[in-house]
Amino acid sequence: MTDSSHKPLLAVLKGAIPTVPPLWLMRQAGRYLPEYRALRAEKGGFLALATDPVAAAEVTLQPIRRFGFDGAILFSDILMVPWALGQDLSFGVGDGPRLEPALMNHALNALERVPERLEPVYGTVRRVAAELPALNGGATTFLGFAGSPWTVATYMVAGKGSKDQGETRRVAYNDPGAFQALVDAIAAMTVEYLIAQADAGVEAVQLFDSWAGSLSPAQFERWVIAPNAAIVAALKAKRPDLLVIGFPKGAGGKLPAYARETGVDALGLDETVDPAWANSVLPEGMPVQGNLDPLALIAGGAELDRAVDRITAALAGRPHVFNLGHGILPDTPIAHVERLIAHVRRDR
Repeated sequence: MTDSSHKPLLAVLKGAIPTVPPLWLMRQAGRYLPEYRALRAEKGGFLALATDPVAAAEVTLQPIRRFGFDGAILFSDILMVPWALGQDLSFGVGDGPRLEPALMNHALNALERVPERLEPVYGTVRRVAAELPALNGGATTFLGFAGSPWTVATYMVAGKGSKDQGETRRVAYNDPGAFQALVDAIAAMTVEYLIAQADAGVEAVQLFDSWAGSLSPAQFERWVIAPNAAIVAALKAKRPDLLVIGFPKGAGGKLPAYARETGVDALGLDETVDPAWANSVLPEGMPVQGNLDPLALIAGGAELDRAVDRITAALAGRPHVFNLGHGILPDTPIAHVERLIAHVRRDR
């Protein structure tokens, strides 16, 4: 078991109530940093960068060197799992990710699993785990991640991102048996992937369900809660001490059921969730993460300070990891990130 005595984020994920919440930002290793943009241009594209363990480890560590965050999030992508399941993955400039063949008109069982495609990710984890203790006084927790089955399936079915996940929702209604097989395949690969991340050195993991908000309550139960519960149970059976953060973006009123039924150790809140409401309805003592609006960070100034204060006040009596409600945006000024950190940590 990892010692959490000098790691504020790890301590909070285990249930400690901090005087000052630990802080990291989703997508903190990314396009708002000039050092990231320079390295990505040198590598020639996202996939080349994400599959180069030396470069990906450097990107993971860049925001720790610059800001001293309490969490370092592995630099990778949720679409590594479909790639390992046999789809071809590409990232076009200004076009977003593409998966071929799209499963709208191609059978899952015609794909050939290629789990060795994930080996560079494990190499990145090992490099970060070796280098991270020398940064930030050794106080930074190393976080791995994967996409949750519903969100990953939306990309696999459509072959790309979509506004309302309509193609995948149609498949889930019209052929629930085939869609269940896809979800089960994603879940199995995700467990394998996260166990390997943990064995290589991550200390906790986050499950990103970015499109959870597009489902009806019954579909949410089947395609979000059930597969995430299966993943968490499998992880806990194999690595009981591995901490899991669940992030079902857009879940809204379905958050309490997700918190109760999935078995996650901590719950991420997106920016649309009232933290005072969340504090009143979520299980007592359950750690929460979030949930500053990324646009408030771009706005900066006194409005940013007020937004931070509202969140920290609402969650003051609960284990709380300060974060955004979704990923940091590319046009975020670095000075505003510095102001955020200073304001959150003003009493540390």
